[in-house]
Amino acid sequence: MAKRFFLLPLSLFLLLLSLSSANPNPNLNPKPNSLLAAHTELTGYGFPVGLLPSNVADYSINRTSGDFSVKLSDQCKLTLPPDNYLASYSKIVRGKIVKNKIAQLDGIRVRAMFQWWSITGIRSSGDDLVFEVGLLSAKYPAKNFKESPPCEGLKADS
Repeated sequence: MAKRFFLLPLSLFLLLLSLSSANPNPNLNPKPNSLLAAHTELTGYGFPVGLLPSNVADYSINRTSGDFSVKLSDQCKLTLPPDNYLASYSKIVRGKIVKNKIAQLDGIRVRAMFQWWSITGIRSSGDDLVFEVGLLSAKYPAKNFKESPPCEGLKADS
């Protein structure tokens, strides 16, 4: 049960695949400043759009390495389904994405058992999303992440 508390925000991380659009690396493809474009990118890798909050300002992805960066207009707090865990997104979310897997995730945390835990990876497994927090993981139905959630607050509590 405690595992479930840690992994829910991990799915949000997927879409927070952040790579700074200011990176001059020619292998990086900056995307238009649009939530729709970032969400479309996520679905192409097998993830639902609801992993990213609605305040996406920009994103970029290196199609060779899978490194990505998602820039939000500001830090974001939101409540994740289905167990109503509080999640916190940094202004920039980074990671590495391949089909059905997000690894080396940085920038998404979830509050469980009276403390904040970093989501380190997300996997898409059939109709489920598996959120990883270190060696622990939790599985949730992907259908709970069909829509991009709005931010409830601008700053993350530490």
